[in-house]
Amino acid sequence: MLKGKTVLLGVTGSIAAYKTAGLASMLVKKGVKVHALMTENATHFINPITFESLTGNKCLVDTFDRNFEFSVEHVALAKQADVVMIAPASANVIGKIAHGIADDMLTTTVMACRCKKILAPAMNTNMYENPILQDNLDICRRYGMEVITPAWGYLACGDTGAGKMPEPEVLYEYILREAGYPGDLAGRRILVTAGPTRESIDPVRYITNHSTGKMGYAIARVAAYRGADVTLVSGPVDLDRPLFVETVPVESAREMFEAVTARSGEQDIIVKAAAVADYRPSTVGTEKIKKSDGDLSIALERTDDILGWLGQNRRDGQFLCDDCGNKCSKYIRLSELTLDEAKEHMEYMARMKRVFDEVFDKTEFRVNAYPSTPTQMGLVFCDELGMLYIDDRTGGRGKMPELIRYDQIASYEEY
Repeated sequence: MLKGKTVLLGVTGSIAAYKTAGLASMLVKKGVKVHALMTENATHFINPITFESLTGNKCLVDTFDRNFEFSVEHVALAKQADVVMIAPASANVIGKIAHGIADDMLTTTVMACRCKKILAPAMNTNMYENPILQDNLDICRRYGMEVITPAWGYLACGDTGAGKMPEPEVLYEYILREAGYPGDLAGRRILVTAGPTRESIDPVRYITNHSTGKMGYAIARVAAYRGADVTLVSGPVDLDRPLFVETVPVESAREMFEAVTARSGEQDIIVKAAAVADYRPSTVGTEKIKKSDGDLSIALERTDDILGWLGQNRRDGQFLCDDCGNKCSKYIRLSELTLDEAKEHMEYMARMKRVFDEVFDKTEFRVNAYPSTPTQMGLVFCDELGMLYIDDRTGGRGKMPELIRYDQIASYEEY
């Protein structure tokens, strides 16, 4: 997704500069061509040699440095860049960029760039909340730049508040969204459900299932990367909320039904990847049910049929997708695997090195997958990894893909 892209990392004078080294390393591992540009003040916090060692490219500080091949360097880099990120972005440099001041290598290069520019402010809380700084950030936004909201916490100066630069993993996601995906879903509204539901038995106990929510979260994340306006209705999961997505937390099937139906009318696409309970206790105890010598029976009643309601109330042009492939004519089925077959193929697939698109050769296949038990479907719990067999539309067995992550499955589309 990012392999072969060119990213310019601007580093200004802030103690948070050390985090940018981690970001540079992360990008290089993804095959990105990274060029670092530093202000003179930034060199007091981190040595340019650090970025040169990590990226394999000269770290530029001095606009008039002649120790490189002959070219107008700031213009040459500006033409190559797919995205520019200034992290950390100090109040001084933000002010310069907002008002078109180009007096060093970093600011002159930014001025020459036509690509997307992303700023990650990092400074003392009082500086960040200063109306002048906020006005400058608003100016940058009006010029089409993206401003990442700083994290809140304990700062190097001893204060506690807004002003911390986000972690490299967060900054990476902004770059990935901008340069790694085509933005072809811009203007589309997509609702995704994910995770399990919990149906209370009493105030202590509940009925649930083993859904991790990973597939639904991957679909929501990739749809947002591609520019969609995404709403994620999520049952209780142990996952971080994805960036760029509106997350609506729910607990029970009834809560999920209400959250989905209240928002369904404005959606272009609804993807049901949640494992919603089919039944719930007909009565819920007001206090913990005491154990006794005899057996205990719990009467169950049907939960609301979310997909059925959506099908009956679907508006023209709206696309619905359930998590079971044979219910969705535009999606293919996953072949069933026994546990022994799953283990065998996991070992085989782990040795494969072909990338996802090469495996499928961008054919007519379109993948729908979600984490289930190995004995039920062709997808196996393995942290962030999954496996699957593909059936083509004539019923024949398709190619075996390599070991792939949920986000790779989610980003695959029909061509």
